[in-house]
Amino acid sequence: MDINKLHRISNVEWKIDADAGMHVPAVIFASEELILDMDDKVYQQVTNVARLPGIVKASYAMPDAHWGYGFPIGGVAAFDPTQGGVISAGGVGFDISCGVRTLHTGLSIDQVMASQRALADVLYQHIPAGLGSTGNIHLNNKQMKAMLNGGALWAIEQGYGEHSDLERIEEHGCMQGADPDQVSPFARKRQQNEMGTLGSGNHYLEVQKVVEIFHDETARAFGIQQGDVKISIHCGSRGLGHQIGTEFLKQMVASAQDYGIKLPDRELACAPIQSKLGQRYLGAMRAAINCALANREIITHLTREAVHRLFPSAKLELLYDVSHNTCKQEQHDIDGELKQLYVHRKGATRAYGPGHPDLPDALRDAGQPVLIGGTMGTASYILAGTEQSMGLAYGSACHGAGRNMSRRQATRQWHGGQVIQQLADRGIIIRSPSKRGVAEEAPGAYKDVSAVVNSAEQAGLARLVAKLEPLICIKG
Repeated sequence: MDINKLHRISNVEWKIDADAGMHVPAVIFASEELILDMDDKVYQQVTNVARLPGIVKASYAMPDAHWGYGFPIGGVAAFDPTQGGVISAGGVGFDISCGVRTLHTGLSIDQVMASQRALADVLYQHIPAGLGSTGNIHLNNKQMKAMLNGGALWAIEQGYGEHSDLERIEEHGCMQGADPDQVSPFARKRQQNEMGTLGSGNHYLEVQKVVEIFHDETARAFGIQQGDVKISIHCGSRGLGHQIGTEFLKQMVASAQDYGIKLPDRELACAPIQSKLGQRYLGAMRAAINCALANREIITHLTREAVHRLFPSAKLELLYDVSHNTCKQEQHDIDGELKQLYVHRKGATRAYGPGHPDLPDALRDAGQPVLIGGTMGTASYILAGTEQSMGLAYGSACHGAGRNMSRRQATRQWHGGQVIQQLADRGIIIRSPSKRGVAEEAPGAYKDVSAVVNSAEQAGLARLVAKLEPLICIKG
């Protein structure tokens, strides 16, 4: 990205002043090095978002921002429904409610390393992964509707998971306002055999060791100590979410002119929040959020079963579960006035600060856990939301390392078998049904996750708590 087109606010905050077509300025949170490595498309997309009706305050991009569909991945924007604000399927993304959940294990590194290969095998055998992967759960129409209404709560009621998980899940495991009737028969069909599966792409289940603590007090509140072993699960709403995004994007493009919306990019197709189309999409999107929450809860149940085969006394308690592809109705302070806004986070994680009423009692004083996925060969991080973040970008932070090359470019540079062997030489076991998929997700295809989270902390978006490195990665 051409840094000369940006106005430097600080070492990690950059502003693009609003031109004649922009309703608000654009703001990018990143170090100079990350800015220089960003695709010029990020500049174009973050400014295009600022042209959408009803946008409030600014269009934001997180430190891991890269080119996406319409919105940049790592994009955050809020819209006021009373000012003609819109909802955009491209601003949510195709993998609706893709997110991360992290589990405590109570196991030591020595215990895991003594059975590392056996644990990798049992996890891989027990949890379906890969393109088009299906599981042992097959939903009929009645069950599908109940799942889309109930989310993780539905999964637990079916015997997949524990009720104690719910307080540690965003929306307490069930997104209100879901409308399964707005989910097409084809979208439902795509999902009927995919519950409890990781899918492909950058999704994973990873066994990780805590190698560094940055903030002792917050780490204690989160139940994290150096030397702990954690398990993180990264996946979303699978085929159902993708189909919803595909179908509603087409409808929004076709209807934009009827609503008097001039799109700066067809990929930014949107509809007024208060319109019939906007409300229909909200109902379908919320149903997809519940699908993702149910999916991660089922995978958690399968993970517990797998781990207990080798470690019967292990207690896999949930630290937190948070999504990074959503649009949520939230209350935020805008120039001293509390407003109900619709906050789009696409490849951006909610990062509520200490004291927020939506956080569970045990975590409220520390702030929300912010779960940042890295690559299978580098590191992941746990951060905490800050009070400062609430005023910076609606309580939002980065979601991962962020790609710095396309999947096609990655497969030209790396071979899956080579990546697997290189990581094995470093003591990291990879299990995947697709060597091509491993090549696409090679660590070198991503930005430096440490630089990303350091920028997020310097900007005040979130506070560093712990660094985790991989021991086992089940890759989709």
